[in-house]
This record gives sequence, structure tokens and C-alpha cells, in this order.
Amino acid sequence: MRISEALALEARHFINGGRTIVVEQQVEKDCPRIKKKLKTDASWREVDLHPDVAAYLMKFVRGKSGLILKTDNNTPFLYGNLADDWFDPRLEKLGLSQPGGGWHQFKRFRNSWLRAPAQRCQEDLRKYWLAHKPKEMGEVYSALKEDLPARLAEAQRVGFGFSLPAEVVPNVPPRRLRAVSRKKPQRGILSIGWKREGV
Repeated sequence: MRISEALALEARHFINGGRTIVVEQQVEKDCPRIKKKLKTDASWREVDLHPDVAAYLMKFVRGKSGLILKTDNNTPFLYGNLADDWFDPRLEKLGLSQPGGGWHQFKRFRNSWLRAPAQRCQEDLRKYWLAHKPKEMGEVYSALKEDLPARLAEAQRVGFGFSLPAEVVPNVPPRRLRAVSRKKPQRGILSIGWKREGV
């Protein structure tokens, strides 16, 4: 998933006991607002999860309504601000920062994992899950994306390629952001600087 799609997820987007995520909206780039328009036509999709990942995420999602990741003002996080203030500094500290990396590294990892010889995900499903536009007629008319049992079985078979943490972490980031945009001060817009509560 793209980060703009992930930050727009609501509890209602987790279906099939959490095994499937419905992608139908995203966060605008410079405004904490949800928009129903996605990047491409292929972006409208359902992403199926391994049962272990689904169970892990449902511990975090269960009992919530509306946005899953949100500010104290109940607005979505801006992914540029999260990258500048939270994600990129952590990558740098771990020595994992690289040019052109950032949030897109997660999607690249998923693509590499699904294409690896040990997993070799069915190509139609790999492209569907990653929101890649079909290029051949066989892909356009493939019925695999409509076959939920086959999709769930494939998601379980290919696995996910990383270890799940022992505990579900609370909503990130743990500190409150100032209400300022990158361009000009506005109300309800996240800032690029951190502000500790009570400071």
C-alpha cells in the first residue's frame, strides 16, 4: 500500500476477519483531509493479508471506529510530516537511510518478497495487491482478483518476510505535533517540528 492509503485506513476497511484491507481512499498530500480519489484506477483494490499479520493488526484496530491512525484533532497524519519528523530520522539513526527510500521502501520490499523464487506469488495477484496496472489482456480479464478463497490462500502461502513484534505499539507518533503546515500556518494542519505535550 502507498503511505497515503495506509494513513487513510478506517476500521471499516478491515474485512474478512481482518484478512483483507479495502483500499478506497487516501490522505491528501499537504492537507489533513481524506479524498476518495486514488492515484490510479488500479489503486482501487483489496489487499489480502497473511493470517498472522491480520491477527496482529486486528489487536490494534479492534474497538476503533473512524481513522485508525489519527491526530488528537481526529484528522489524518500528513505523510510528509511523519517522514520528516519521525520516519526519516529513525532510518538515519539505524543506518538504513538511502536516496529515494522513505515510505516507498515498504512497497519495494513487498514487491521483492512476492517475486522471490521461494514464494513466486501468482503474477495477477501480485500486480493487483501492489496496484500495478494490468498490461496484457490475460491480466485484464483475470478472475483471480474476484476469487477471495484463492486470494486468501495465496496470501497465506507467500508469507510476509519479516518478524512481527511481540506487542502492538500504540498510535504513532507518541508526541503531539504543532498545528502548522509547511507552507503557511493553518488550523488543523500538522507541523514539521515536534512539540512535547505540556511544553
